[in-house]
Amino acid sequence: MNFLRTQTNYLEGTILLIRIGVFIFWLIHFLPFRVIVAIGNGLGTLLYPLAGERRKVGMINLALCFPDMSDAVRRKLVREHFKVFCRSLIERSILWWSSADRILGLIRVEGVEHFEAIKDKPSILLMPHFVGMDIGGQWVALHTDGVSMYANQKNRYLTELLLKKRGRFRHQHLYSRQQGLRPILKCIRAGRPFFYLPDQDQGVKDGAFIPFFGVPAATMTSVPRIAQMTGARVVPCVTRLLPGGEGYVLTFYPAWENYPSGDDIADTRRVNEFIEQRVQEIPEQYFWLHKRFKTRPEGAPPLYPK
Repeated sequence: MNFLRTQTNYLEGTILLIRIGVFIFWLIHFLPFRVIVAIGNGLGTLLYPLAGERRKVGMINLALCFPDMSDAVRRKLVREHFKVFCRSLIERSILWWSSADRILGLIRVEGVEHFEAIKDKPSILLMPHFVGMDIGGQWVALHTDGVSMYANQKNRYLTELLLKKRGRFRHQHLYSRQQGLRPILKCIRAGRPFFYLPDQDQGVKDGAFIPFFGVPAATMTSVPRIAQMTGARVVPCVTRLLPGGEGYVLTFYPAWENYPSGDDIADTRRVNEFIEQRVQEIPEQYFWLHKRFKTRPEGAPPLYPK
């Protein structure tokens, strides 16, 4: 009985702390944008020396992807990444609580004609893990009813909060990974763009080892398979954070021609090649803190310390 009471008190205390954190997060969105940017940069500067494990992951990823880069340059890049990563977290307060006019006023869009060409048609908006991905997602949500997949958080309150904030504009269809692809395929066929993040290590059960900067990376082959099943056009898009109070640039790229080709491996390699090209343009804004190469080919040694 004492154990149960202790666990209950712990959970209640955790939920209270989370709610206090969310309240502070809500207050932040009232601040001027330049101040919010400064808070994010400052938080990243403070977190860099403290988050030793994630800092090591970032350094390992950079060493694998850019073997010719010096350690000094890698350290500088990881330090800059912590700043833009924390910026993106803090600036979500704007996405979650600010008006549509404020959000749209911060985003400059390039290649909007590529979005308009597939709007209300079966399509996949290919959004790799750059720190500005949620900003691009919110712009899309302000312009059309879309569909996306989410992962349940350990805390139910956080899961419900994330769902509420991601679906605050228009009519967004959000499905958990546990619900599978069937409802998503139905939405795509109905003309709702699928906001898809293709570049995290989820094993090779539904994928394959595809080179990413020359390193075998467990990569889902979902993009060509979903495109084949639904007739969807694939339109890549990337959002980059601008310095200071300048906001963001969301870039839509032309829909891929001759895609899918019928070769899932070659088509998935095309996804990784696109991401490689964008990473070389804004390397500090790619999500280096994820263990992208955690799943290894049979017999290959692990790349990250346990």
